[in-house]
Amino acid sequence: VQLQAFGGGFVQAGGSLKLSCAASGRTASNYAMGWFRQAPGKGREFVAAISRAGISQYYADSVKGRFTISRDNAKNTVYLQMNSLKPEDTAVYYCAASLSYYQDTASYNYWGQGTQVTVSS
Repeated sequence: VQLQAFGGGFVQAGGSLKLSCAASGRTASNYAMGWFRQAPGKGREFVAAISRAGISQYYADSVKGRFTISRDNAKNTVYLQMNSLKPEDTAVYYCAASLSYYQDTASYNYWGQGTQVTVSS
C-alpha cells in the first residue's frame, strides 16, 4: 500500500488543522491505520490509530481529547482532526498502515511521506 499525507501547515496555538492520508495500491480497509509524528531532535512517536472498520480508536495521552482520527474506507482516506493545537505539537506528521492489531504501534511498517505541522505560540 502507498500512502500520501497532506494538510499540514502553520497555525497559531489554539487553532485547528485537519490532516488527510490517501492510500493507494491496496484496499485501505485491509489495514489498521495510524498517525505518528517526529519533532525536531526527537524520535518518532505514536499519535493515534484506528481499526480497519473505523469502529475503534486509540490515542497517545498527549493528544487525547484534542485530536480525532477517522477514516472513510470508500475513499481510501484517513483523517486526523487536530484541535486546540499547542506549540509542542509542532512536528512532521506521518501516516502509516499495519496488517496487525491497530493498537500494536510497533507493527506499522507501511509509511507515507510526512507533512509539516508548525504551531506558533
